[in-house]
Amino acid sequence: MANTKSAIKRIATTRRQTEANRVHVASMRTAIKHLEDAVANGADNVEELYTTAVQAVDRTAQRGLIHKNKAARTKSQLARLVK
Repeated sequence: MANTKSAIKRIATTRRQTEANRVHVASMRTAIKHLEDAVANGADNVEELYTTAVQAVDRTAQRGLIHKNKAARTKSQLARLVK
């Protein structure tokens, strides 16, 4: 358990930040999954979903939640998937 008042505050702050980070990563994964499903089903809005997924990956990397190389790799895989 935390011993100081500031440590207790930091625990609360960290919990809030962790939850917010989890939400951003989950939304990125959801966008990717929507794109993969659309490609598999031959949907018409693949280009729009691709743009959304790439933006989600970029935002997640910019926040430091995933490494920039992972973001680049993921975007490359998505581009190959769409072609």
